[in-house]
Amino acid sequence: MAKSDYLGLPYIVSVILAIIPFTSWILGAITRFLDGKILAGIIRLIGLGFILWIVDLILMIVSKHILRLLPI
Repeated sequence: MAKSDYLGLPYIVSVILAIIPFTSWILGAITRFLDGKILAGIIRLIGLGFILWIVDLILMIVSKHILRLLPI
């Protein structure tokens, strides 16, 4: 089974979790923290959670990865 971006979970599980706004918001931040991108994780936790939820949902379905907007 193919792995996706949310903590290496299977693709289907990640898509289901991406549909739920709160879990997508938190798992997106955790994923960015685990990537070593502290600023990107903090931005996901504050203000931009809803906007990134929509983008992450679309990208998770299409490319199996979340948005990587900030390389820092």
